[in-house]
Amino acid sequence: MNPELVVRIAKEAIEITLYLSLPIMGVGLVVGFIISLFQAVTQMHEITLTFVPKIVAVLLSLLFLMPWMLQKMIYYTEQLLIQLPGFAR
Repeated sequence: MNPELVVRIAKEAIEITLYLSLPIMGVGLVVGFIISLFQAVTQMHEITLTFVPKIVAVLLSLLFLMPWMLQKMIYYTEQLLIQLPGFAR
């Protein structure tokens, strides 16, 4: 196993991690922006108002996106296992 192969596997792992986490983080970012905009307009700065909607939105998006995420993770793992005999050379 040469260093280029290890770097390629690590790069692919980081890419798939970012690819799967970006939609969830994007939902949290959009909901956080909307909440902060609401707080700025109403001048209501309740700490639970920031966390509870974000948690609910992220959990709902996870529930909605879980089949897609699982499909991508399974495909990546299958490809990695298929290539495993070639890594041993």
